[in-house]
Amino acid sequence: MSDKSQFHLLGQQRFLPFFLTQFFGAFNDNVFKNALVIMIAFRVAEDQVNILTNLAFGLFILPFFLFSAFAGQVADKFEKAMLIRRVKIGEILIMSLATVGFYLNSVPLLIFVLFLMGSQSTLFGPVKYGYLPEKLSNHELMGGNGLVEASTFLSILLGTILGGILIAYDSWVPISVAVVCFAASGYLSARKIPLCEAAEPTIKLDWNLWRATAGNLRILPEKRVVFLSVLGISWFWFFGSVFLAQMPNFSRTVLSGNEYVVTLLLTMFSIGIGLGSLLCEKLSGRRVEIGLVPVGALGLAWFGFDLYWVSSQWPVSAVQNLGITAVMSVPGAYRVCIDLAMIGVFGGLYIVPLYSLVQERSDANQVSRIIAGNNIINAMFMVVAAVLGMVVLGVLDMTIPQLFLITVGLHIVVCLYIFKVVPEFILRLIAWLLVSLVYRVKYKGLEHIPADGPVVLVCNHVAFVDPAIIMGRVRRPTRFVMHHKIYNKFGMKFLFKSAKTIPIASAKEDPEMMEAAFASVKEALAEGDVVCIFPEGRLTADGHIGQFKRGIERILRETPVPVVPMALNNLWGSMFSRYDKKVIHRRPRKFMATVELLVGEPIPPEQVTAESLYEQVVDLKHQAEIDNPLLEKPVPENTDSNA
Repeated sequence: MSDKSQFHLLGQQRFLPFFLTQFFGAFNDNVFKNALVIMIAFRVAEDQVNILTNLAFGLFILPFFLFSAFAGQVADKFEKAMLIRRVKIGEILIMSLATVGFYLNSVPLLIFVLFLMGSQSTLFGPVKYGYLPEKLSNHELMGGNGLVEASTFLSILLGTILGGILIAYDSWVPISVAVVCFAASGYLSARKIPLCEAAEPTIKLDWNLWRATAGNLRILPEKRVVFLSVLGISWFWFFGSVFLAQMPNFSRTVLSGNEYVVTLLLTMFSIGIGLGSLLCEKLSGRRVEIGLVPVGALGLAWFGFDLYWVSSQWPVSAVQNLGITAVMSVPGAYRVCIDLAMIGVFGGLYIVPLYSLVQERSDANQVSRIIAGNNIINAMFMVVAAVLGMVVLGVLDMTIPQLFLITVGLHIVVCLYIFKVVPEFILRLIAWLLVSLVYRVKYKGLEHIPADGPVVLVCNHVAFVDPAIIMGRVRRPTRFVMHHKIYNKFGMKFLFKSAKTIPIASAKEDPEMMEAAFASVKEALAEGDVVCIFPEGRLTADGHIGQFKRGIERILRETPVPVVPMALNNLWGSMFSRYDKKVIHRRPRKFMATVELLVGEPIPPEQVTAESLYEQVVDLKHQAEIDNPLLEKPVPENTDSNA
């Protein structure tokens, strides 16, 4: 895996033209949308402003309901670079029609153009997120998605600002020239996007939009973790829509600020989400790390609540339309800005891993249709967010800070539900914290683990944290066979149980439990799962690998599947090993030590014996010690260590 950062992708033809194309598209969308909103606000009769504003929002969202499913089919059926170029030609034609609307000063025509822009965005979305997993490797997905999400919110901010500036001119020419030029720029960059293979060219397009939508939504629940990730993404758009939609009124009615204060607040949020999106790659170790999702969810709740708290205490001002300087002089103003920036940062940490997970875990021939289904549900959640805002602020006559509090409360409930039904998020968080804050983990040969199908992983057993280190680096969800005493230890049984860990005992301890464990392993492999066992049957007491027990041979007799040997190196001597018998005497040993996870090539089941596997794992560890002679330092004699 390359040590280069995500920014090296900006020098790659497989990414840069695509990146520029999607940036110009999102930027142009927001230049046009904001220009239209301001045009409605200042050039239409006051009694029609609310009607036309909500109509514009509805018509922009409507295509996501109508056409997303069909767009997903098209994106999976045809070559994506060609589709992107055709979509961009369509954008040029749509923006040419917009120039007519600006020239005629026709709001109805421009609202129709907004509907067409929504349709164009609907077609582009599944292609956009389907393109990334085709051109980026797994260790580049987080960085690539981070760059895309950061540029998207930056384009929203810049496009919103520029749209307001251009429509302020007493002429239709500046805004018209701008939107056509940006559309043309998107097309020119799209011409450099390299060709892709069609994901599923045999798909028969369903022109019945309602039937296609129903069929598309039926695909989503096929993989539970993907479906719940889609719900998590949609929830973020609900959460973000509530906060962002209220920024103009929040600035005016709560902070007593003018339109420049609105721009400041949006800028803080956009910068925050850009930083959070870019941080994902660094924090994840350049892999799809869903352990960041609970971190993002917690940050959204914390700073969302703090924004409610500080704004609910905001002093009432006798003067309205205050400028940025006046507003920032009020106690708590900097806290509001920090809260919005941190909501953005944690929003990035929350959403980028979810998008990456959907792309990684979806079947390659269904990615675009999964993204299309995601877009449908996103649109639903955004409409519900708008309805919530109208009910809370209009019908119930509550304040904007109270709306924020209600949203944070709902956020906590939704996230607790998702993390309860998919404990992998919390388990990966624990693994991420361990391998990020306690150890520096290097790995070699992870590509040897099959991408699908049943497989048994075997590894030497050095410390209590072995499963967490393996879980933090193996891409596929893994079921561990764990000694029942450890399974019931540390108050984490509920997590082990949720992760479908298989407790086992020796024949002397509990023969029924042992038989149940072998039956569970057989069932897991029959379902195509990854099962990891530690054939030594116990933690090492002296740092050396013990002889492997023959349980692995029984497993393979009953279910012949490939076996992948693995070795952990440089964990002996840590506080989680049995280097010290008495826990009270242990202290943080080898804190931030470099630990290695070494993966060998798969072995056919007919070639596996306990002895041969033992030799394979010993050889992996021995080779690591030769390659890194300074890494595995001899551990001093310790009279308290287990014999």
